[in-house]
Amino acid sequence: MNLQQLNTEAKAGHVEELNLIALEGGDFIIEARVKGHAHPLDDKHGQRVKVHSVVDAQRLLNGLPAVPVHMVHWSMDDEMCGAGSAGDGDLKIPMPRRSAW
Repeated sequence: MNLQQLNTEAKAGHVEELNLIALEGGDFIIEARVKGHAHPLDDKHGQRVKVHSVVDAQRLLNGLPAVPVHMVHWSMDDEMCGAGSAGDGDLKIPMPRRSAW
């Protein structure tokens, strides 16, 4: 899904939420949840859009209809050797749509 498609889907009320997913190295990708399915945000060349900060994501999403935005950090419990399978799950934090800066 590109930014134009995201805007169209959000205006139609189909976007349930946007997730800013933390990647190793400090970058983030953005996914839109539409009808329970994840749709990563792609650029005009079909490549995943990566942003370097929450502020960059807020700037990119500026002008879109109001949709809840969350920052998501995947749980590392599943990747740890010898760790139990009863981890707390992923960390999902509501984010403001606008920066305080």
